[in-house]
Amino acid sequence: MKKAYTRFLSFLLFLTAAGLVAALIFLLCEYVPRASVRYGLLAVCGGIMLISALWVCFQRWQITRFADEVCETIDAAMADHPPENFHPYEDSLTSKVQSKLMQYYDRMREGRLQSKQDKETLQSLVSDISHQVKTPIANIRLYTGILHKPSLTKEEREMFLATLENQVDKLDFLMQSLIKMSRLETGTFVLHPADQRVGDTIAQAMSAVWIKAERKNIRLTVECRPEITVWHDSKWTAEAFGNLLDNAVKYTKEGGSVAITVRPWQFYTRIDITDTGIGISEEHYNDVFQRFYRAQEAASEEGVGLGLYLANGIINRQKGYISVKSRVGEGTTFSVYLLSSYNEQTGSKKWIF
Repeated sequence: MKKAYTRFLSFLLFLTAAGLVAALIFLLCEYVPRASVRYGLLAVCGGIMLISALWVCFQRWQITRFADEVCETIDAAMADHPPENFHPYEDSLTSKVQSKLMQYYDRMREGRLQSKQDKETLQSLVSDISHQVKTPIANIRLYTGILHKPSLTKEEREMFLATLENQVDKLDFLMQSLIKMSRLETGTFVLHPADQRVGDTIAQAMSAVWIKAERKNIRLTVECRPEITVWHDSKWTAEAFGNLLDNAVKYTKEGGSVAITVRPWQFYTRIDITDTGIGISEEHYNDVFQRFYRAQEAASEEGVGLGLYLANGIINRQKGYISVKSRVGEGTTFSVYLLSSYNEQTGSKKWIF
């Protein structure tokens, strides 16, 4: 439709120029008596007509070239490779249109890559969840079948019921961890950071592991001045600290120790959680924060490999970070860095020394 319209305009322009030249020739033949002047003016009219025809042809050539280059750009984008005739630094209409088309192509390509990555992540997540849920469900089915036997004694029935309850607790813990992970990855949970005392948050986290530590005769110590404050969400940060402490107690042998030390710095406050546990080899420092990762040394302990992943995600979303330093067989230190303090209205920090 547009191509036919362009042809019609070019043809109309050419007819107009031809009509003007014909009218001028007629006037010259009627009112100009001298032949030399008449021929000169006729030559000028012929030149004007020729220039008009050439101009129309040039315009059509430009439009055709512009359409071809735009089509080549679109074809190259559809074939997922950059166009050969793309010159982004030229000051021309073609370059401007090509630049816009390439910007659109880049955004669409990013969207496709993100969609592919999301699908791969979802597939991996479903596979991991299936693997994690398989064992407790199989055990529940096994013990349920055993409990249906009428020949069981009271002591045996109570033992299998306790084991079955333990498997249900494991499954419930896994489901709760998966829900937290899902909320973390989708961003559906909301943080409410404020300038709060970090000692209260640490105490809240320690209350969840205190009994486990007593059972293993593990000594828990805290070194933190009560006036130290950091910019954090107390509830979720206690969840992160709790996961770090739970790992420390879990992988520390009986009679060991877990120490928490808080050191205020200029920009960040550093919270060290140090244990005397089995340790982590240096090549696995980054792996321990991956979803569902569990080292071979930790296979004998209960867990699903989500604690450190959740802790790292919670701290990162508060503009903090976690580092790890460890020696195999001697112990591990997880260092949590949180903003020392922050003023929400002015955006300024206040320093604690």
